[in-house]
Amino acid sequence: MHYRDRYNLLKERFNQEKESVDIPELGVRMENFTFRSGGQSLLPGEEWYVCEEHAVEFRESLPSEDPRHVVLQMEGLSVPDAHFANNRDFRYSVFLPAGSGRPKGTILLLHGLNERHWFKYLPWAASLVHLTQKAVCLFPIAFHMNRAPTEWSNAKRMLAVSDSRKHLFPAIVDSSFANAAISARLHGIPQRFFWSGLQTYDDVVQLVRQIRRGEHPSLDRDSRIDFFAYSVGSFLSQILLMADEGGLFSRSQLFIFCGGPTFDRMSPVSRYIVDSETIVSLYSFYVEHLENELRRDPRLDHYFNGGHQAGLYFKAMLANRRLKEVRESRFAALQHQIAAVALRQDAVIQPVEVLNTLQGDFRDIPLPVHILDFPFKHSHVNPFPPLPSLTGAVDEAFDQVLAHAASHLSSP
Repeated sequence: MHYRDRYNLLKERFNQEKESVDIPELGVRMENFTFRSGGQSLLPGEEWYVCEEHAVEFRESLPSEDPRHVVLQMEGLSVPDAHFANNRDFRYSVFLPAGSGRPKGTILLLHGLNERHWFKYLPWAASLVHLTQKAVCLFPIAFHMNRAPTEWSNAKRMLAVSDSRKHLFPAIVDSSFANAAISARLHGIPQRFFWSGLQTYDDVVQLVRQIRRGEHPSLDRDSRIDFFAYSVGSFLSQILLMADEGGLFSRSQLFIFCGGPTFDRMSPVSRYIVDSETIVSLYSFYVEHLENELRRDPRLDHYFNGGHQAGLYFKAMLANRRLKEVRESRFAALQHQIAAVALRQDAVIQPVEVLNTLQGDFRDIPLPVHILDFPFKHSHVNPFPPLPSLTGAVDEAFDQVLAHAASHLSSP
């Protein structure tokens, strides 16, 4: 079946409200599960916080959002993060080979920044199941997919936010209804990028521990937990393997697609990702003035510099020159667990920056990075356009990428 046909079939059948959905045409079935995040208490919006690991309390120290952003209150974008119920309780899907029995392997598929639906990932998941005979779990990042309020996908309401941002910031580039919600929220409080990332980190750890205890009805407790990670999902997956919480990921394989660089070497200004004012704010906070910001925020400083491995490696992945020896030492140790594919035409995650981060400036880390090019117009956001005129070429390109992924994720 052509990629385009698989895409359309899966888009039509995808339903997270049902307990399970059979897709016999592709030899897979989809099962849905409910998850309650234990990391919700990390998010901004509470008066007091406790780090239980170190028995330390913190008072919230975030500044108030810019009062000029009245439209944020109007559109519900300033609701405290800790109070979003559907970010705490949500559904996730697992693709399994058709038939009975638990697969002996599990792949967590992590998506990109500012995603609202799983459609483009469904053929990826189904093909990974077919090629590896492993389960593929589509796990949403905090405040993305079905973990975000439906209002953030309302084109009319988000166009009002975008128009307001264009009025407030006349030099803004690539503001659109598609990126208005995430742009406004991260621009107003850049700390959200870390806290929502840490919540998702904790959620993945929570899920894997559930599997290891034998409490998951469809995933084998002894299965190796691997990752197929795209874009910012790669950033999160790299930190998970680098920190290796409790040894949970010591055997994990990670396949990176269109991802891999440190944060400062990404170029995510896009109508579909974030606008230019947001990136200026994020870069200023995390790259240019991080140490000053940490002095103003004791809780954030504790998670970055107070003995939390996740915070240490998050910090090491923010800027190419920061904690370089720490980062490159870990990638050298993980060289047999990580492989990457970058696209020559990708303007968001440029291949040279993937090489710079994963192999080092002197290319002395033998971590495999494959740079591919396709003979049709594509982009970071849409690497496999499901267009009738491109059917054969897209099929070939998709099969090439998935073959690299399956080979790496099937290795011993």
